Amino acid sequence: MHSDTSGPATEVLNVHDCWKYLRSASVCRVALIRNGEPEIFPVNYVPDNGTVVFRTGSGTKLDAVLGGGSVVLEADGLNTYGTIAWSVVVKGTAAVVDSPEDFQEAADAGLSPWETGIKDHLVRVTPSEVSGRRFVINPPARWWPPLDAGRP
Repeated sequence: MHSDTSGPATEVLNVHDCWKYLRSASVCRVALIRNGEPEIFPVNYVPDNGTVVFRTGSGTKLDAVLGGGSVVLEADGLNTYGTIAWSVVVKGTAAVVDSPEDFQEAADAGLSPWETGIKDHLVRVTPSEVSGRRFVINPPARWWPPLDAGRP
């Protein structure tokens, strides 16, 4: 297999930059284990004092959070011109926090579920690890094999 490594390298982000990027987006994927099986869901979220919070209703996500265990969040994005991509991963533990103060803080931070329905549980993910990367997006002409390689 051929790969062209002459382009800019992937940059590993420091924790400060990871949080900056997390604050710039509002949707991520949350991965968790339920009944021994991995599950992944898109959620809208807000960073909150070194944690990440999202709302959910009863069901798969809530059951997995209440079951304990680790969770992973991943948010991705592009710069304004679509030339630089970033990805941030937050690994940690999740807990339901249902105090009125927590809900008010999340609402003040801009957390508002996109999907209709009752989202009466607030989940706070406390990170054990935050990592990220950023890289320049190569134009399709630099992909290998080329898109026009005459393959069916």
